[in-house]
Amino acid sequence: MATVHAEITDRLASFVLAQPVFFVGTAPLAADGHVNVSPKGMAGTFVVLDPHRVAYLDYTGSSAEVPAHLRENGRVVLMFCAFSGPPNIVRLHGTGRYVEAGTPEFDALRGYFAKAETAGQRGVVVVDVTRVSDSCGFSVPHLELVEDRDLLDRWADRKTPDQLDAYRITKNSTSIDGLPAIGEPGEPASTSPRSSATSR
Repeated sequence: MATVHAEITDRLASFVLAQPVFFVGTAPLAADGHVNVSPKGMAGTFVVLDPHRVAYLDYTGSSAEVPAHLRENGRVVLMFCAFSGPPNIVRLHGTGRYVEAGTPEFDALRGYFAKAETAGQRGVVVVDVTRVSDSCGFSVPHLELVEDRDLLDRWADRKTPDQLDAYRITKNSTSIDGLPAIGEPGEPASTSPRSSATSR
């Protein structure tokens, strides 16, 4: 049975920040739309902004399902599993929004993340967390972390800004169901107050 918590406690924050990988689940509103689950890694790309808000850096990739689904309906869940140590699974359900690189809000949020490399970054996903739960994770296997992969950083480093823009226009403009996803870099703009945060 899952235990539901009123907020992201210090213990839960320490747990999620220590995990080298987490999973993001989103879906379109259409009954025949494709549900999406994305693995996320790379140290320094996830932060707990406060007991009810988290964020992660989003980098250029071959698809843009999460930005598209968040723009359409905002529903999102983040899942963290313990692959070493005591078994545990933490799920953070909430409402997410996508903040594109090149906007004032992105610039304000970027300072919370420990990851230094910036090539290829395309936005930040901010989640207002409405349900916090953890459960046993007894069936999750014990795995040993070797190291973070640096392939995405090296791929982005080989591209010029214009090449990355062209790639995003070609690959990230819409979801696989045709929903709008990533726009022109710097196109949308919004503002948000800053808060204290912890990062991994």
